[in-house]
Amino acid sequence: MRKFLFVLVMLVSALAAQAQEMYLGGGISLWRNDDADRTKFSIAPEFGYNLNSRWAVGGELVFSHSYEDGTSLNSFALAPYARFSFYENKIVRLFLDMGFGFSTTAVKDMDNYNGFEIGVKPGISIKLNNHFSLISKIGFAGFRDDYFRGENGLGVDLDGENISIGIDYEF
Repeated sequence: MRKFLFVLVMLVSALAAQAQEMYLGGGISLWRNDDADRTKFSIAPEFGYNLNSRWAVGGELVFSHSYEDGTSLNSFALAPYARFSFYENKIVRLFLDMGFGFSTTAVKDMDNYNGFEIGVKPGISIKLNNHFSLISKIGFAGFRDDYFRGENGLGVDLDGENISIGIDYEF
């Protein structure tokens, strides 16, 4: 038990020493369509580590629930990525999240199905203060197969309907 506590204290100390290099964030969504009797909800926490001023590594965990005409779907996804920042000034940073994702979707009274995606998501970060940034990812370019977001196939989707907005906290 003492060894475990010692390792835990050392880990927390190491993380605290890496100030301004780690970030947490994510987004949530909720949509209800009364006409179609459809409800969608998702929560997507995101975490990452800034390796230097240009590169970061991170990942996104996603839980999504949807209900339509008596059918309930629950989806989980894990999407690690490498982030390359190609432009930055004091307030704005432009970046590309390059990565892949794995998902599994459970439909009530049916077998689960799995999917994946691999591609690039362009994004923008607007620094609000020393710790908080507004993050937006716009579109997707790559390949998806039975991934719970978007259509299957290969291509570029920079549609205005494919925008995510969230907040990151850097510590």
